Amino acid sequence: MKQILESIAKSLVDSPNEVQITEVDGEKTIIYELRCNAKDVGKIIGKSGKTVGAMRTIMNSMAAKQGRKAMLEVVD
Repeated sequence: MKQILESIAKSLVDSPNEVQITEVDGEKTIIYELRCNAKDVGKIIGKSGKTVGAMRTIMNSMAAKQGRKAMLEVVD
């Protein structure tokens, strides 16, 4: 899941080398922390949060197949 999230994020931003994803694995929840260049945060979030919302939907559907939940946080 981390690789898919990373490839989506890198395709959206101007500085793909600065995209970092940290995975915090819990019992029933996986938390992904996405860090990128400050200028690219708006591109990750999208208009009214639609882009990050779509990314969260993808991650949740993949985690549901494993019986877990996924959370995506965009960190400044």
